[in-house]
Amino acid sequence: MVSVGVDIVEVGRIADAIDRWGARFLQRIFTRTEIAYCSKRVRSAESFAVRFAAKEAFAKALKIGRVSIWREVEVIRGEGPRPSVLLHGAARELVGARRVDLSLSHASTHAVAVVLVED
Repeated sequence: MVSVGVDIVEVGRIADAIDRWGARFLQRIFTRTEIAYCSKRVRSAESFAVRFAAKEAFAKALKIGRVSIWREVEVIRGEGPRPSVLLHGAARELVGARRVDLSLSHASTHAVAVVLVED
């Protein structure tokens, strides 16, 4: 069985949240590794937005409340050009032995993520 989650985020919405809440917002949603990686990017809001979309898509694929897994789903650089997901805590337990596949894309205005969870 395959579960699919898709999410699209307006980059401006994430940029506004970062401007308004700063580190408080970032530390609530993203891991230290994600913050370090995205902060170094020229268009950091796009990088944060696509990771935000990935976390939302993951929650949709597993049909869980997103707030419970924000920092437990970490987007990392995978082997080759594709990103991958590193799961922690309850997110890891929910997935168990299932495989998680992730696809991300972003532009200046929008970021999209697709997550597949398969047995």
